[in-house]
Amino acid sequence: MPAPSTAYCPDCRHNGVELPAHSAGGPRADSMEDIVFTKRIATAGIAAAVALTLGLAGCSSASTASSTSGAADAATATNLDAFGGLAGLEAAAKAEGALNVIALPRDWANYGAVLDAFAAKYPDITINEATPDASSAEEIQAAKNLAGQDTAPDVFDVGAAVALANTDQFAPYQVATWSDIPDALKEASGLWVGDYGGYMAIGYDPAAVPAPTSLKDLLGSAYKGKIAINGDPTQAGAAFAAVGMAAVQNGGSVDDFQPGIDFFSELNKAGNFLKIDPTPATIASGETPVVFDWDYLNVGYGKGLQGQRDWKVVLLPGTGYAGYYNQAVSKDAPHPAAARLWQEFLYSDEAQNLWLAGGARPVRADAMAAAGTIDKTLFAALPASPDKTVVPDAAQAAAASALLGQKWAAAVQ
Repeated sequence: MPAPSTAYCPDCRHNGVELPAHSAGGPRADSMEDIVFTKRIATAGIAAAVALTLGLAGCSSASTASSTSGAADAATATNLDAFGGLAGLEAAAKAEGALNVIALPRDWANYGAVLDAFAAKYPDITINEATPDASSAEEIQAAKNLAGQDTAPDVFDVGAAVALANTDQFAPYQVATWSDIPDALKEASGLWVGDYGGYMAIGYDPAAVPAPTSLKDLLGSAYKGKIAINGDPTQAGAAFAAVGMAAVQNGGSVDDFQPGIDFFSELNKAGNFLKIDPTPATIASGETPVVFDWDYLNVGYGKGLQGQRDWKVVLLPGTGYAGYYNQAVSKDAPHPAAARLWQEFLYSDEAQNLWLAGGARPVRADAMAAAGTIDKTLFAALPASPDKTVVPDAAQAAAASALLGQKWAAAVQ
């Protein structure tokens, strides 16, 4: 997946330009690297849901971190040079002794393995995991609510709209593998950077519904009361992408999300749209037998349902809608060195291969493939990309977000 030929905002897609397809396995000719970074919704994992002053509550001041050895420099460090190299950053992070993360579901893109690998590598750093099912917007709200407290988030994993609207909450940082990351997938100073991604897909239980081959199929009576999306598209990246996918499959484009809104309005009028945030539990129980979600999450649901549901995943023919999620360091991180060490780990070969093990497409995939450090078996096992792939750029994503804010609630009420 080489870098796109056109420049787009890292958090955005690539101006709706079509990308050539590639076959599963072998070097990718299309670049999922130009894909938008979106984020999960509350219950299901990508994020939706409730006010985040939540489990992060706590009150002590973050001043302790700033007095820790190296922490004062860490708060303004923009790369490893500020620490004299990785060993210096590791020492500063170990001195802080903690890392606060938020909205990282362990069953989301193999995050559990990523968290455990970091903990195993740095046992002196305690990872505090808060509200794993929070939304991107809630991550930012939590940081604002807890500013100055040692329980505030150190880092974020957020989607396009939230990242673009909240750059004033991020501290610039460029990881050691910065040059491996396509320009289209990173903010120039490192305020936010794409990390892992995939395609919007439909997961379904063949025992409950026929295999969908088009959006039109989903309007049929066989799907009555059976279709869910991963959150509220005005707040959650996965749900936003579901509407985007419906738009490009329904006569619209990344410049025009209205056909996507119209599709879900029709789905709702037909009684087929479930206003339930899907989770592994709702899928296992049969409550949500059809789910719009990222391909790697839907594949993950299937793995977790072995023996319970024969969960299938389909990418509809035609234009595909793809996206990346991006990482950021909080400007008010109570553990600024640990926050930056976390970023270094996420963009290391080890963590990038862990995303791959979760079925997601790591942002450094092409560079790692060229260097021979990617897991070739897992890389070859990725599903083939659609014939055409689109992602919105910054302006397109902002326009779509505004349109959804104006029309979504009425369309599905």
